[in-house]
Amino acid sequence: MSRGSVNKVILIGRLGKDPDMRYAPSGTAIANFSLATNHSTKDADGNWTDQTEWHSIRTFGRQAEFAGEYLKKGRQVYVEGRLQTSSWEDQNGQKKYRTDVIANDIQLLGSKSEAGTAAPPAESVSEPEAPTDEPMEPDDLPF
Repeated sequence: MSRGSVNKVILIGRLGKDPDMRYAPSGTAIANFSLATNHSTKDADGNWTDQTEWHSIRTFGRQAEFAGEYLKKGRQVYVEGRLQTSSWEDQNGQKKYRTDVIANDIQLLGSKSEAGTAAPPAESVSEPEAPTDEPMEPDDLPF
């Protein structure tokens, strides 16, 4: 960890869809999913409104396998990780940016009835971040 800086994200929200599972050429599992969080604000008339924020989550290895097996659309989860921004050029040569949460801890929340038929493990799966020396192939990118 660098001195004088922190890159940490903690989210509690609901999955927008089932995780998209892929595998790197090395065989490392990669899971991508969207997570919705809400923020309530009061307008000038005193009425409360919810604002939904969508977060793009990416995780690797055993954590990705856990996500692929147990996370389902609508499921409430706790996600902890760091922000990572990537850039690329589209077909028209325009520079595009995307910021993802690279999750290193995912925990299932909510009632047991939300879990469906599969019984998740009693604890979450945490593992170190994905190796940075392994380049991502274009087919491995989440966009």
